[in-house]
Amino acid sequence: MSAMSSTSSSDSLAALAAVIESRLPAHGGDPEASYVARLLHKGPDAFLKKIGEEATEVVMAAKDADHGGDPAKIVYEVADLWFHSMIALAHYGLSPADVLAELERRVGTSGITEKAQRQAKSPDQSPQGETS
Repeated sequence: MSAMSSTSSSDSLAALAAVIESRLPAHGGDPEASYVARLLHKGPDAFLKKIGEEATEVVMAAKDADHGGDPAKIVYEVADLWFHSMIALAHYGLSPADVLAELERRVGTSGITEKAQRQAKSPDQSPQGETS
């Protein structure tokens, strides 16, 4: 990915994140007028359920692509997954920039090494919710 497209992508994510943040209940998001505000108003169970559903749809689209289905459907489903994940980030006071920073931190580190480092931490030192 070129620097130009990386900047453009992070700008697009930041712009979408700003819209999602504006839908937070604390910022006056109206559940009657906005899908995002409705999910946020219902609370974590609502948007976490959507993340699970969208993750499953990504898997199904990839499996379909392996058997002659349209690979473009994977992009569509990943977009849904990212979107709903961004709702969770906003709810917890996080942003796509936090995720990008973590991915950048991992660049050049073997996935095997990185996972071993996470598993070597004691349970009380690992980030909340980490399970892999």
